[in-house]
Amino acid sequence: MTPSSSRKGLSLAALAAAAVLALSACSGGGAPAATSAPAAPAGGGGDASGYTIAMITHETPGDTFWDKIKAGANQAAKNNGVTLKYSNDPEPSKQATLIQSAVDSKVNGIATTLATPDALKSSVQSAVAAKIPVVAFNSGIDQYKDVGASMYFGSDETLAGTTAGQRIAQAGGKKVLCVIQAAGSVALEARCAGVKAGISSTENIQVNGADDSAVTSALQAKLSSDKSIDYVVTLGAPIALDAMKSIDAAGSSAKLATFDLNVDAAQAIKDGKIQFSVDQQPYVQGYLAVQALYLNIKNGNDIGGGKPTLTGPSFVDSSNIDAILPFAKNNTR
Repeated sequence: MTPSSSRKGLSLAALAAAAVLALSACSGGGAPAATSAPAAPAGGGGDASGYTIAMITHETPGDTFWDKIKAGANQAAKNNGVTLKYSNDPEPSKQATLIQSAVDSKVNGIATTLATPDALKSSVQSAVAAKIPVVAFNSGIDQYKDVGASMYFGSDETLAGTTAGQRIAQAGGKKVLCVIQAAGSVALEARCAGVKAGISSTENIQVNGADDSAVTSALQAKLSSDKSIDYVVTLGAPIALDAMKSIDAAGSSAKLATFDLNVDAAQAIKDGKIQFSVDQQPYVQGYLAVQALYLNIKNGNDIGGGKPTLTGPSFVDSSNIDAILPFAKNNTR
């Protein structure tokens, strides 16, 4: 899928009507691991399927990105009379345990992120063995079939990173610092690998995305010691906001680009402090994951024809931020 500087709609086959414009941030930052389970019962004229679907993610609590995911999932659940059981843990082994618990509770379907697919494979295959359909979303685009999920909804992160790197090179960037905020995440690693494919003078730095002050100090130290860095690429909006502070504190002239949006990052694009964001539409990811499971359970439908259903990437920058900024505030409910 070719990213576009406009917000042209994505072709999502039979689910095109669900592709509501939705913008947000990617993972990074937040409090210690926890689980939560907001329910989305039927109501308001939707279907009354009575199905129970478990959604299990690697969310770090406090990260606003997941508010968009959950808002989309809750809307699809409401529309279809589904009870949605949401839980999360950024620790791979604990996320695997949550998936197994959903299997043991005999839910009708499971939607899960696959940031660490090797750690989750056994529990996903346990669901498949129990004849519980599993779809993946947000991360694991290259691994979801091997793990056992039947469908995938998300962005092509390698393409997104490569295109971002090419855009930076075309803008005159010479040396890029790519900030990975969660160790072992296949999606984040693919993004930085893509950036490097687009501009070879890219260096990665690993930070602790659960600690904003640690992120700020690590980036400030790096930018202070290497004045040749002229672009910083962050992989989530909360980390971008930390990087803005670090660039100022280090007296660096580096420009900033990021993946994904929250309200503050969108405003920073409007203000010229962030050059661009690469959006993956998390609201749509949450919506389609639940909607696809509902259709699969009810009718045996398979969305995507054996291929991932792409929700991104696309660019948000000064050319379209006026149209997009209002949406950054909306899709959390």
